[in-house]
Amino acid sequence: MKILYVEDSAAAVLVMRRRLSNFGHDVILAKNGQEAVQMFRLQAPDLVLMDIEMPVMNGFEAASRIRAVEATQSWAWTPIIFLTASDTEENLITAIEAGGDDFIAKTVTEPVLHAKMKAMTRIAALRRGLTLANQKLEALASSDGLTGLCNRRSMDTRVDASFGDAVQLQQPFGLLMIDIDNFKKYNDHYGHLQGDDCLRSVARAIAATVEADNAKIGNHAAFAARYGGEEFAVVLPMASAERTAIVAHALVDAVHGIAIAHEKNADWGRVTISAGGAHLPMASGSIANLFRAADTCLYQAKERGRNRAELLHQTLPL
Repeated sequence: MKILYVEDSAAAVLVMRRRLSNFGHDVILAKNGQEAVQMFRLQAPDLVLMDIEMPVMNGFEAASRIRAVEATQSWAWTPIIFLTASDTEENLITAIEAGGDDFIAKTVTEPVLHAKMKAMTRIAALRRGLTLANQKLEALASSDGLTGLCNRRSMDTRVDASFGDAVQLQQPFGLLMIDIDNFKKYNDHYGHLQGDDCLRSVARAIAATVEADNAKIGNHAAFAARYGGEEFAVVLPMASAERTAIVAHALVDAVHGIAIAHEKNADWGRVTISAGGAHLPMASGSIANLFRAADTCLYQAKERGRNRAELLHQTLPL
């Protein structure tokens, strides 16, 4: 267990650190409440063991600030135990009101301290399990069950945030809308189970292409989403017009390259996609209009023969 031990007395630190280390715990030290809050942000300990009376900032104030930090972080709660030479009723009440969870004397015996740490270790294990479960639930809630890409709800949240950042920073923004060509005919001819396999294969090709692009540019990563049915979207925050076009054509080539048979896709005989893209040299206005522009280009790609990308590179009337 990782323990943040907050104490200004060097002698007390020497004794307690040795006791905790002997129990098998990793001890992180802070000399006062202010340093404790900073270390808490950086280290995310499993337990805070803290003196009350300290210079700069006392334990009660530090506990209140730690609880405020937790409200903005992914972990929800960390046990705080106060250590003091004065275990008065008043101190106990103040400790609980400040956000503390327990209160033990500095003169606590070895067996009692060991028992307390065993209980805290069990709590730490439960917290880690709960955090992992929450992360899995969040991943499930934000992913499309069939393809594994972002689902529509997750895409809407992410695209609003990334577009807002681009507007604020006066940066460019690219968007691609993608549709599998003649997919209804594919389903009618091969069946819906094979249609699901087709969707998964196309999604993997899209994801791999986007990941390859992200590996080249590093920051402002693009992401792919299942927009609905056989439609997908690729969002390209802060992307140049050139990069938007490169990704669009790479997606068309990638899906063509996996060579999934599609007898009813005239002229091609394999599964293909059409892509429509829109790009803003400086993000502004409404993201909904950018989606509409990309969708218009998608239909142009369909009308001009499919298995192609059509892009609009201009300042749109948003």
